[in-house]
Amino acid sequence: MRRKEDPDYNPEVSRNRPGGQPQAPADAARRAFLVVVSGILKTTKGAIVADFFDPGATLVGAAFHGHARPPDDGARVPGWRVWRYHGALSSGKRRAPVSIAAALASPATLAFPAPNHRIRAELASLTPSGDTRIMDVIVIGGGIGGIATAYQLLAAGHRVCVIERHATVAQGATYGHGGPMLPSPLDVWFGPTFMGTRSANKTGIVFKPGFDTATRDFVKKLALLRDPEAFTAQYARLKPLVELSRRVIGEIEAAFALDCEQRTGVLHVFRRPREFEQAAPAIELLKRFDVPHRVLTPAECTAAEPSVPEDPPFAGGVLLDAERTANCPLFTKLLKQILEERGVQFRLGREVTSIRLEDSRAAVELMPLHGTHQAELIAADAIVVAAGIGTPGLIARVNGKLPLHPLRLHSLTAPIAYEEHAPHITIVDSIKRIAMTRVNQRLRVGGAAVLQSEAKTAKPLGTGLANRVLALLGQGTHDWVPGAAKVSAARAWEGLRLLSPDGLPVVGATSHARLFVNAAHGPAGWGLACGSAKVVADLVSGLTPDIPADTLAALRIDRF
Repeated sequence: MRRKEDPDYNPEVSRNRPGGQPQAPADAARRAFLVVVSGILKTTKGAIVADFFDPGATLVGAAFHGHARPPDDGARVPGWRVWRYHGALSSGKRRAPVSIAAALASPATLAFPAPNHRIRAELASLTPSGDTRIMDVIVIGGGIGGIATAYQLLAAGHRVCVIERHATVAQGATYGHGGPMLPSPLDVWFGPTFMGTRSANKTGIVFKPGFDTATRDFVKKLALLRDPEAFTAQYARLKPLVELSRRVIGEIEAAFALDCEQRTGVLHVFRRPREFEQAAPAIELLKRFDVPHRVLTPAECTAAEPSVPEDPPFAGGVLLDAERTANCPLFTKLLKQILEERGVQFRLGREVTSIRLEDSRAAVELMPLHGTHQAELIAADAIVVAAGIGTPGLIARVNGKLPLHPLRLHSLTAPIAYEEHAPHITIVDSIKRIAMTRVNQRLRVGGAAVLQSEAKTAKPLGTGLANRVLALLGQGTHDWVPGAAKVSAARAWEGLRLLSPDGLPVVGATSHARLFVNAAHGPAGWGLACGSAKVVADLVSGLTPDIPADTLAALRIDRF
């Protein structure tokens, strides 16, 4: 037993010896995480010392298994406080499991430094304790929103089933995501630089004639956010969700060493001086939130990214050194594998036709399988709708029609033509919202939105309009990274994404206590779905999300 005069002595930990009752700090969420620890430990007097990285949890017991050699180092999770535990160790014998009562944001692999070797602690299962109830939760949607939500629900200790209408995950809008992982003030699809005119050559957005009343209202409401003060206030509400998403993604990457083709550095470029001036409120927000950035002259842009030509002339750019891009569908598929290994059920190729809600239970009805006439009903304690473009229809019976509007987005994925012309960082035409990202030996160019009435969105584009849209992407490539890619050999993609009239996602509870939503993250920053997933999982679990109240209110479904 450690003496009290030892500076690392922690009485909370010392009281909780194996066999005792956990005394979780009052401010810690009541969660118990079963951790399996293994490795070679050379200790003195049968004692083990291990550093636990967590937000102030208490240790209940430990299970140690001998190995012939020490395993690979675990991944440290930054930003957590460190405290120590001294427990008796009988070589080769099991003790009680390690149980941590803490507000861990997600499953993680932690590093436990020992006197002579590291030991590895891996989160093996998640079991709620105390007053936490394990629930059966259905997640509708196998895109980034649904998979991220399933991950956070599993981390919260729930049993999860994901239902996806496609044969695999990461289809639909997730498949075509490109550009920055998280939206800076220069990336969001609202504000002074967004949709200033109806000229596609100036805005990068094609307005298809025949707007109905709902579409006109949608455009008018978005236009209100072109006012610098309104834009500043709205992004300030979004910013905590951006930072939560950054933290959640970092924890996932650290825990599982995911390689999803991440790159660092995003260069926003502006063709005309007036466009650069319009970006001033966004640049001020970068300063306000201490986002690392550099405002560059054209020559400095070319020095930072030699693939950008100085001719024809352009006004300059803003380099975000720390912002990242990654392969969204690959990230989603890797996360799905992790979930499957940990017991999450997947019902792929099944479409939800309706949601049934009662006071004590909820259920989804699935379309009958091919060759059968019997619909399948799956019951649960809660349902999260993260079905992308299908979300409004599924929740309409509960919350009525939402003013979310579909945007038809496009991308080209082309092989690199000349290595010396290929960009090393992501380049974004900040006004046209066209992003050019290198993905290994390919260049992905995304953007070219088509805005039309909802009824027309359900129909395919005509050949002429489709060619016009793809030409916007090809021209963007020619303008900013000429010679980088074989555009003639590009693979084209199009998909629908939801955008709200205030530019923010829809995250949280609906008017029914058993139905939740995670949708409308917009075209910019697929990583927002990950922070939104944490918010939803907290709400499903009866916890208060770790974001300011005004941000939470700004995301609510009843704000419209």
